[in-house]
Amino acid sequence: MLVALRPDRTAGILTGGLAGLGFIALQNGGPVRLGALGLMLAAAVFGWLRSLHHSRLILDTPTSRIASAAQGYVELFGHGLPLGGTPLLSPLNGLPVLWYRLKTERKNGDKWVLDSDTESDASFMLDDGSGQCAVDPGGAEMLVSRRDVTTRGDMRYTQWCLIRHDPVYVMGDFATLGSIDLAHDTSRQVRELLAEWKAQHSTLLERFDLDGDGQIDLREWELARAEAKREVRRQQAELHAAADAHVMRRPDGRRLYLISDLDPQQLGRRYQRWAAIFFIVLLAIGGVLLWLATG
Repeated sequence: MLVALRPDRTAGILTGGLAGLGFIALQNGGPVRLGALGLMLAAAVFGWLRSLHHSRLILDTPTSRIASAAQGYVELFGHGLPLGGTPLLSPLNGLPVLWYRLKTERKNGDKWVLDSDTESDASFMLDDGSGQCAVDPGGAEMLVSRRDVTTRGDMRYTQWCLIRHDPVYVMGDFATLGSIDLAHDTSRQVRELLAEWKAQHSTLLERFDLDGDGQIDLREWELARAEAKREVRRQQAELHAAADAHVMRRPDGRRLYLISDLDPQQLGRRYQRWAAIFFIVLLAIGGVLLWLATG
C-alpha cells in the first residue's frame, strides 16, 4: 500500500534532485558548493509552492455530483467501473484493471536498474451514485495506492493499478459531449494524438513511411492525419456509448489534472505535509547559505 508520504512523480524527482545536489554540496567547496545549494534552494521553493497550491486547490474545491456538475474545471469522487467492451488486462498478471502503471527493473549486481516504465491510457468510468462519467487518464497525475511487487529471476515488476469498485477521485475538465463543440473537440484530440505519434518517431515511420526513405513527406503526413482522425472518432464513439455522455479529461493550460484512489481530505492533508517538508528544507538551505555568507 501507499505509505503516508510517498511522493508523486514530480515531488519524487524534486526530492531525488535535492538529495543528489546535497551530495554534490558536501563533496565540493567554493563555487560548486554554492551553485548546488542555490539549485537546492530553487527546488525547495518550487516544491513548497507547488505542494501548497495543490493542497489549497483540493481542499477549497467542493466535490461536484455528476448529475449536476457544471461544465469546466470540477472535482468528482466516486468508484471506478470498466468503460465497456474489451476489458483492460494487467500485463503483470492478466487480471482485469481500470488503469495500470508497470515499472520493470533488471538486477545489475546489487542494484535494480530501470528497464521500462509504462502505463495504460484506456478510459474508464466513475460512478458517484448520481450518474456515470468516462475518465480519460491521458496526461493525468496519478496518485494510486494499490501497489504489487513481483520478482522473477533477475527481473522485478512493480505495478500500481485501479480495479473495479476502487474509490476514484478526479480533478479536471468536465464536459458533457452533447453540450460541447464536437468539431473543435475533435480537432484538439487529433492534434494531441499526432503530437504523441511524432514523439515516437520510429513507430511513426514504421506505420506511415510508405516509400521507406526515413522521412514523412506531405502525402504520408496527410495519411497519418486521416488515421488519427479515425482513431479519435472511434474513441468518441466509445464515449457516446457510455451510460451518460460525460467525460473528465485533462484541462487546457497548466491546471492540475489529478486522479487518485484517495479521498479529497487525505489528498489535501498529504500535500500539506509535503509543503511543510519542503518549507523545512528551504529554511535549512537558507540557513546554510547565510552561514556561508557570514562565515
